[in-house]
Amino acid sequence: MSIRLIDVIAPIIVAVIYISAVSLLKEPQRRNFNAIMIAGAGAAYLNGGFGVWEFAFTTVVTFFAYRGLQSYRFIGIGWLLHTASDVLHHLYGTPIVPFVATSSLGCAICDPVIAVWCFAGGPSILKTRTGAVEQAFR
Repeated sequence: MSIRLIDVIAPIIVAVIYISAVSLLKEPQRRNFNAIMIAGAGAAYLNGGFGVWEFAFTTVVTFFAYRGLQSYRFIGIGWLLHTASDVLHHLYGTPIVPFVATSSLGCAICDPVIAVWCFAGGPSILKTRTGAVEQAFR
């Protein structure tokens, strides 16, 4: 399988779009939404080829998602754990999207971008001079 430039760039764009979209949410809704997203991502590979370990992984990520309801740091750790799972599934040959061979690789590129944003406290990246964007979603 060959990896093209788009396979690397597209996941970064997806991460920026995701961060931009959730930036529209106020706190604590933004943090809580992110905790829910990592909980779902933790279950994305169930039946992904690693048997009972898939369930153990989902349990660990669910713990970090729960703790993430109070702290972006735990959400960031959850995304990094998911990155490790992405890499393993890419190498094992069981991509997250079965008909897109590089989908787990893409996820492994996207997830750390989101994690870094979470470690920064999940700030809104859509601040304007007038605050119009934030005002519209209050």
